[in-house]
Amino acid sequence: MGDNNGIGVSGLLGVLFIGLKLGHVIDWQWIWVVSPFWIPASVIILIISIAGLFIGFQEAWDRIW
Repeated sequence: MGDNNGIGVSGLLGVLFIGLKLGHVIDWQWIWVVSPFWIPASVIILIISIAGLFIGFQEAWDRIW
């Protein structure tokens, strides 16, 4: 596969939202302005956590039976 060195959609939206906030174009709270940075990370953490729980329950089930 090719290199993935681009800024990406989330990064582009984050920079755009910060610029709009600092330029007083939007009147959002800062948590929503920086949301393109933390929402993807939260989704990845959630998926990894659910996978870990599933694997843990599966191993516990295998030990019981």
